[in-house]
Amino acid sequence: MANIAVARAYQASFQARPNTTLAVTGGTLNALGDFVAQTYQNTYGKQPHTGPARYDLDRTLRFFCFGFAISPLIGRWNVFLERHFPLRTSSSGSVSLKALFTRVAADQIVMAPIGLSLFLGSMGVMEGRSIPQIKQKISDLYAPALITNWQVWPIAQLVNFRFMPLPYRVPFQSTCGVFWTLYLSILNSKEDIKQDRQVEMRKTLAQ
Repeated sequence: MANIAVARAYQASFQARPNTTLAVTGGTLNALGDFVAQTYQNTYGKQPHTGPARYDLDRTLRFFCFGFAISPLIGRWNVFLERHFPLRTSSSGSVSLKALFTRVAADQIVMAPIGLSLFLGSMGVMEGRSIPQIKQKISDLYAPALITNWQVWPIAQLVNFRFMPLPYRVPFQSTCGVFWTLYLSILNSKEDIKQDRQVEMRKTLAQ
């Protein structure tokens, strides 16, 4: 009963304020992904002799902001795919596999590279990184992250585009994306540590 009530409340909110509903849902699930990532890092990834682990709330807020900002864009992208690649024609009730695979291909070829670029760039800006540091972050992380994306997301998006109603596609993607956010969060954190060490080294050499 509780799940049905939540689904009805979400549906009503989506119909009244689709962009706001997607933004809050995407931001919350993105923040959850970073919370899981930090919990994992502080519990299992902690280096010896580094002192007690500290939870970085600002980092979680950055992930919330990114999810909040990009989720309405993903929602509009899903509407675009729905209109241009309908799964069912008016003359036939069967699902067009060609349209389904075209949706997935378009999503992975167009939106995945754009979304990853926006993630790395916006994280660099929100972290206060310099332009050379942001360029280095993109150079170091973009290719391996995109390859990993292509290894894990096509199957999830096949399920998403085939079975999920349009209002629930972004939440479904964000729910699956909790684990993807965990991966990106850890990847981004390691790059931040690397860049911070480089800055400290330059300061030491300059003294």
